[in-house]
Amino acid sequence: MNVLVIGGAGYIGSHVARFFADRGLKVDVLDNLSTGTRENLFSDCGFFEEDILNYRAIVAIMQRGYDAVVHLAAAKAAGESMIRPEKYAIQNLTGTISILNAACEAKIPRLVFSSSAAIYGEPKYLPIDEAHPKDPANFYGFTKLEIERCLEWYDRLKGLKFAALRYFNAAGYDPEGRVHGLERNPANLVPVIMEVAVGLRPHLEVFGTDYSTPDGSGVRDYIHVTDLAEAHYAALMHLVEEPGSFAVNLGSERGLSVLEILDTARRITGRPIPAVMTGRRPGDPAKLVASSAAAKKLLGWEAKYSDAETIIATSWRAYAQHFAHERERP
Repeated sequence: MNVLVIGGAGYIGSHVARFFADRGLKVDVLDNLSTGTRENLFSDCGFFEEDILNYRAIVAIMQRGYDAVVHLAAAKAAGESMIRPEKYAIQNLTGTISILNAACEAKIPRLVFSSSAAIYGEPKYLPIDEAHPKDPANFYGFTKLEIERCLEWYDRLKGLKFAALRYFNAAGYDPEGRVHGLERNPANLVPVIMEVAVGLRPHLEVFGTDYSTPDGSGVRDYIHVTDLAEAHYAALMHLVEEPGSFAVNLGSERGLSVLEILDTARRITGRPIPAVMTGRRPGDPAKLVASSAAAKKLLGWEAKYSDAETIIATSWRAYAQHFAHERERP
């Protein structure tokens, strides 16, 4: 099976490409390297450096003959999306329309889409399941929801079958240490903690310690990136075997608190990792956790690596190795 992984030089995309290739799929990566890195490209995967907004170039690439597209190319910082909505409209909405039109022109029958549980907005109940009301709290979540709606229409009108995978926070690194490229300007908790541990940042800010949670800090849903890669593979196989579109959440169902992750990081890294306790950020709920019951039933998927220890240990190895190599350079 030939698969084109769009955004495959990025953090999640590189893990997806590696997971697919490990299972015998012929993988090509398409990425403009705006946030992805060459370090995340593998010798057994093809590579096209191209932008998804360059429609004719995307069509020409897709016409090489693919059985599926995996779409992970997106701007993803929720806070930034509220300040620069035009960037998210162009990258996420216009870019995805370009991909959908190109896939249809190239007669590619199926697409796996990296969606987000941000489409649900403020939780009305927990864990969040697929029936939860969809009311995004930021423009990023809005773009993901609109893309899902477009996918439904392209399925109905063009026959493009899709799987939309909704999750919150990807974390961790390949357990075998084969992905080396680090995220640029990360905003998520785990890479920020890693940057404090290696000395790139002076401290971590903990926003809110008085929530109604066991330790007072916010609880979020963290899914190990290898678990996500496996889910993308399972979703593709399901589309192949039972061609019908679907959308499912990928969740831990338990969640990890900020202080739990921080304590785990201090223990595993052996670094002090200074933290400054500050007030809550407006709009931050005490807890966000997604249910994965539907994914388990439909795909046979459940998280295997998404405990705090594995997330931190695999992240620390990636960061420690990267900065050890940096120090070795003349």
